[in-house]
Amino acid sequence: MGWQYRKSIKVGPFRINLSRHGIGHSYGNRRFHISTTPDGRRHVSLRLPGGFHVGKTFGGRRYPRHY
Repeated sequence: MGWQYRKSIKVGPFRINLSRHGIGHSYGNRRFHISTTPDGRRHVSLRLPGGFHVGKTFGGRRYPRHY
């Protein structure tokens, strides 16, 4: 059985995300959001009226995961 840890700290419009894999950060509001994962990928998402959601991830992992 694996274990997980996740903690989020909000500082103004920024959010710092702590997890078992590292530190990520995000910025945005309900409609537009940009986040960076601990392994270096960037995700941009846009929420449109009517429940539509468009997202795109850029970049690959900077280093392989070793669990």
